[in-house]
Order: sequence, then C-alpha cells, then structure tokens
Amino acid sequence: MEKKIKVLQVIPKLGYGGAETGCYDLAHYLHENDCKSYIVTSGGELTKYIKKDKVTLIRLPVHSKNPILIFLNFLIISILIIFLNITIVHARSRAPAWSCLWATKITGRKFITTFHGTYNFSSFIKKFYNSSMVRSDLVIAGSNFIFSHINENYPEFFLDDRRKMRVIFRGINTEYYDSMAVDNLKVISLRRKWKLKEEDNIILMPGRLTTWKGQEVFIEAINILNSIEIEKSFVAVILGSDQGRKVYYKKLQSLVDKHRLSKKIIFVSSCENMPAAYKLANVVVSASIEPEAFGRVSVEAQSMRIPIIATDLGGSKETIVNEKTGFLVKSKDPKILAENLKNVLNLDNNLLQSIGLEGRKNVLTKFDVEKMCKATLAEYKKILI
Repeated sequence: MEKKIKVLQVIPKLGYGGAETGCYDLAHYLHENDCKSYIVTSGGELTKYIKKDKVTLIRLPVHSKNPILIFLNFLIISILIIFLNITIVHARSRAPAWSCLWATKITGRKFITTFHGTYNFSSFIKKFYNSSMVRSDLVIAGSNFIFSHINENYPEFFLDDRRKMRVIFRGINTEYYDSMAVDNLKVISLRRKWKLKEEDNIILMPGRLTTWKGQEVFIEAINILNSIEIEKSFVAVILGSDQGRKVYYKKLQSLVDKHRLSKKIIFVSSCENMPAAYKLANVVVSASIEPEAFGRVSVEAQSMRIPIIATDLGGSKETIVNEKTGFLVKSKDPKILAENLKNVLNLDNNLLQSIGLEGRKNVLTKFDVEKMCKATLAEYKKILI
C-alpha cells in the first residue's frame, strides 16, 4: 500500500493574487486525490473560504522578512513536519522559503518551490536572498518566461543540475471564470454600485495599483481615446487596491484631474465577484510596463470570453494568441493602446464572439486549474520515487 502524501504549502498571505489562488486550489485538489493537505500562512482574505474538513490551516508570521522571525518559523515548521509526518514542503515566496529550506534539511523531507515572479536584485546580497527559491529539490516555473529568467539569472545556484526545473503553467478555475455561469442580476447590481450608465461601454483594467502595472500609461491612453471621435461612449474602470501605496494612488488621481477625465475614469479598490466584473466589461486591459510572470488577468478575460489587450511582455506572450484570442501591443505606448482600444470597441458582434470563443478554448486547453493541479501532483509523486 502506498504511503499517503502529506503536503505542507507555505505562503506569506492568502489573498486573491495568482500565487495565492493557485495555493488554495491545489490544497483542495490534493484532498480530493487522497493526499493530506496543509497550508501555513499569516492570514488573508482567502482563508475564510478554505474548507476546513479538507485543508488544515496553520497561522504563522511567514510574511515577515525579519531574520529572527524567519528563524523562529524554521523551528516551528520543523516541529510541524515531524509532528504531522509531512512528506513534501512547498514554498511560494522567498522569506518562508528560507525557513522551509532549513526545516527540510534537518528533517530530510522533500522541498519544492514555485517561482511566481521576476524578483529584482541590484546586489549580490539581494540575489542571494532571492536564491532561496532555487535551492529546492524541484523548482516549478509558472511560464516559459519565468523558466528562462531563472536559467539566466540563477545558474550558479543549480550546481549544473537543470533537471530539477519544470514548467507548470498556472491555471484558473474555468468553471468560476465562465460568462455563462454568471448571474446577470449580479452584473446589473455591480453596474449600479459603480454608477455606470447602461449605454456606456466599459474598459476594465484590473490589478493592484503599482507603477509597473502601467496605470499611468492606461490613463494617458484613455485621454487620447477621449479625443478621438468614436461612435460608442465609454467609461474606464481601474480596479485594484493601492496596498498602502497612497502616494502612487494620489499621483494617478492627479493625472486623471489633469486631463479632466473624472467622468471617464473611475477607481474601484476591490471586487469580490471578479467574474461579474469581467462580464460587465466590453474590453479588458493589461498595460504592464514590466514583464508579467504569467498574466492572470489575460487568462481570466479570455476564459470569460472578453477581448483582452495586453502588452507584449513576459507571460502574456504565452497566454494570448495575438489577433485571435486577444491583442498584444507595445508597452509604454499610450497612443498604440488607445488605437487598439478604439478598434476593439468598434468591432462587430460576430468578430467579438469569435474572439471570445477562441479565448475560452485557449484557456480550457492550456490554462485550466485542473491541469495545473494534476501536473503538480504528478511532480510530487515523481520526486518521492
């Protein structure tokens, strides 16, 4: 009889980001596939949705970069590994990865990391700190772009053993992100809540408010679009939390005021029903000025059969089939973004339907959460052989 796999996933916080939802989905999938599933996290909005009969939630300050807390987390995680007889520890961020690395070393358990982003470094110290993510028995990259990034920037930490890297595309819940499953009353309610007129076409830009997500470029593009004569009226919605970046939020508001766009652009800090938000939209934008590790917004929009315009950087180039499931544009160029917005808003219904169907098909084929979870469990089993 096979020994039951017991997986301890460690993540700083369980919010609504790609890394967090991936952790959440995998945790429940493991239970459904006869594995014991544990999550160590400091908290977060998504914790209230964890099914406690399927996943055991353990709270520790694993979000902290404080060396003392990292050491204390190492001690506690080591005790948990022994007490719960954990088989595999799977870390999803740098600070907790250090705690997990030491804990798995002294307990002799398998250690896996998922590299969710392009961690910047300008010194050897910062690079060394980042290297916790590539010191595991298996490194999972969420896209080919991330795979290349790791190979180019961290080869010295692999000791010439590249076999321990795998690409597993991140996946989304395509049953949740399905326009056919969204209650139209919730879409109407959201339109009213955001005070949007029935006749307005909605341009949606989801994503946390941070410089590299390109909100400034987006606002400049909306200003250009507003000066172009187009048949359809529109309103742009910037949807995302500033996460404490108050100065940046005020800068965006000032830019809106400067261009007198207060009636054309609204800010929404959060939305618990993202499928309804996507269904409300006529077009979705991802204007990142730095490479997306995966590009979850682009995948969610395609799954919802909504046209997506994204910059041709990083993971977005892998998730969008240009001019078939969406549109890739040059980054940092508001003029080109405005032109593409104009073109999409003027597309006829047959073309829009075709883009929507192809986008949905693309996601179902490559980026479904079931495929991601199945591939990850397969790697768990391989590493234990």
